[in-house]
Amino acid sequence: MLTYQDILSGAQRLTLAEKARLLAELSAELQTELAEPSQPKQSLLGIWEGENLSSEDINNARKDLWGDFPREDINSKSTH
Repeated sequence: MLTYQDILSGAQRLTLAEKARLLAELSAELQTELAEPSQPKQSLLGIWEGENLSSEDINNARKDLWGDFPREDINSKSTH
């Protein structure tokens, strides 16, 4: 597989006309790729719609995630 450095090294050995042709072809390819519609991103708004989460569920999740924060091993001030 060619690396970026391999391609750059090869491009540097091209004649001026070949470099211009390469740039034109790459530019056309980039424009085509940029013009293609990308996958729409899913909105996070309403991501939990239809889920039946209670306050207790949310509190339990918070305890699971934050239960050992702040940790003693990174919170204590060292006296060294």
